Amino acid sequence: MSQALYLPDGDRFVPTVATTGPWDRNAQHGGPSSALLARAVEAVPSDEPVHVTRLTYDLLRPVPMTPLEIRTEVVRQSRRISVVEAGLFAADVLVMRVAALRIRASDLDLPEGVAPDDPPPGEPGVGEEAILLGDGNAYNDLGVEIRFVEGGFQHPGPGTAWVRLRIPVVEGEEPTPLQRAAAAADLGNGLSSVLRQRDWLYINPDLSVHVARPPVGEWIGMRSVTYPFGSGTGLAESAMYDATGRFARAAQSLLIDRQR
Repeated sequence: MSQALYLPDGDRFVPTVATTGPWDRNAQHGGPSSALLARAVEAVPSDEPVHVTRLTYDLLRPVPMTPLEIRTEVVRQSRRISVVEAGLFAADVLVMRVAALRIRASDLDLPEGVAPDDPPPGEPGVGEEAILLGDGNAYNDLGVEIRFVEGGFQHPGPGTAWVRLRIPVVEGEEPTPLQRAAAAADLGNGLSSVLRQRDWLYINPDLSVHVARPPVGEWIGMRSVTYPFGSGTGLAESAMYDATGRFARAAQSLLIDRQR
């Protein structure tokens, strides 16, 4: 059992087998690298308390199972809004990047009933345990625990599941709420796949996550649906929940093709 998704090595992060993705044993799943970049964004200081309210990822190349470096930059800064960009590099090659919108944190007394009621899909962590993928040695098996409320990897179509990290993102660190959300968000197209993986590719070259508030607790609920089209493209959408209700939405553009 891996002790974390990544092991720190100076300024680098060494991926463990728990980051392995479903398409290529030499490449990582998008969830671990999304969480790692979310961690980098959170580490960028701010003069005032902020919430990260949007994460927009570009998966530029397969993220290899080799040591990674991260570079960050604040590209917009004002009193209430800022944008942080972070790039993930393998041997000085940019393989993934994120643009993160940060909004000042505030404690407001809103009128009752202004937010629509969208309760979570049952109790966190309750559901049927997902079948193992990747011979039990991949992110879906070692990195996260997945419990389906509706659907399943063996049942093509929309899926609803609770997801939680089994291990830290970085060794020795407790994952933050944002890291937990980022680690789950990239699972949407897999939770709701309508095409069989042995015959089809449905890879997401991007991921956008809008986070209205930080989630509470370890478990992240996902109501996911995939829309494939004969144009070779598609869309996966996920409403995201914690024990108190909806807190985020994730979207993935899909590249769809036949397996070769």
